Amino acid sequence: MTINYGVLLGFVPSNDSEVLLQSGQFEGVIRFRVDDLQKPIDNPENINWESYARGAVYALQNSGYDLRKVGIAYLLALENVNDLVISSVDNIQLDKSIENKYLGLENGILDPSAILLSRYGCLTFMDCKTASPSYVYFSELSKSQQLQGQLPFKILLALSGLQHNLPKKCGYNTRVLSAKRLPVLFCTLQAVKKHQIYFVMCVLEENLSRRAEHYFSEMKRVAKGELITCRDAWARGNLQELGQLISASGRSSILNYECGSKEMIQLYEILLKAPGVLGARFSGAGFRGCCLAIVESDRAEEAAAYVAAEYEKAQPELVSRIPANRRVLVCEPGDSARVILPDGDRLRS
Repeated sequence: MTINYGVLLGFVPSNDSEVLLQSGQFEGVIRFRVDDLQKPIDNPENINWESYARGAVYALQNSGYDLRKVGIAYLLALENVNDLVISSVDNIQLDKSIENKYLGLENGILDPSAILLSRYGCLTFMDCKTASPSYVYFSELSKSQQLQGQLPFKILLALSGLQHNLPKKCGYNTRVLSAKRLPVLFCTLQAVKKHQIYFVMCVLEENLSRRAEHYFSEMKRVAKGELITCRDAWARGNLQELGQLISASGRSSILNYECGSKEMIQLYEILLKAPGVLGARFSGAGFRGCCLAIVESDRAEEAAAYVAAEYEKAQPELVSRIPANRRVLVCEPGDSARVILPDGDRLRS
């Protein structure tokens, strides 16, 4: 699922191979050429706002695509102006190449999958092994009534004020690498009985045991193994159950996967206490950025005001860096990323 807030990237084709980047938020003018060989970033301290644009060129170059024309920013823009037809599934892998190989971030495919494959009113269920999505409507009984803005909940997006790049902080990559030390558990999940899994976990190092607990409990919450799963709760339109599972995921991220900074954990806990909030968690790894919450539609503004006030008490310096009208956003579910043409038509990714 995406939200109805995002970043607009305006782009025009040029007659040469130079990329020119300007931002309304960041200073400076960036220039580079699409026919220059882009090399992975060795030092995370060198990552800045232009890096994803260079990374998009890197990913396309290393996948054999010939770039002659120029678009301002990222994969979809470069593909559009170079007349490249690339599927969403292939773009997910290209984005993974940017993150893993160019930026040095050890993430998977869930983020780009949500961005490129989401549909309004649906929960996107992603099989990461096959990279194939399926879609679950919110309440199977109301498929025909799910017009834009008519779902019975809102999404709160609460910004923390933390903005460092993930590769600059070792926490996220360290968690991923520690999880990869569990190959026996991961590879034999389908063959090992529950009591055997927990026996193996008991003899692991304490931190690896917690990582395994998070991994398996997340799988249960999403699709199988529990009496109630996120997929089932969403399909039945049961927001209370869905919220409880989202919050349980957030707690496990903190306690078992040991993600999250002090500030992000504070923000998560404030969201859980806000009026009308049904569930909350980090929006990503929990080391920067924001937390999100599912909230009852008629209490969304009240909840947003509560979160903004309480987080400002806890972190006044961080909050002072965020424009007042962006500290807590009241959002609705959105659709996938796409190119918007000058005449208003939309091209899906």
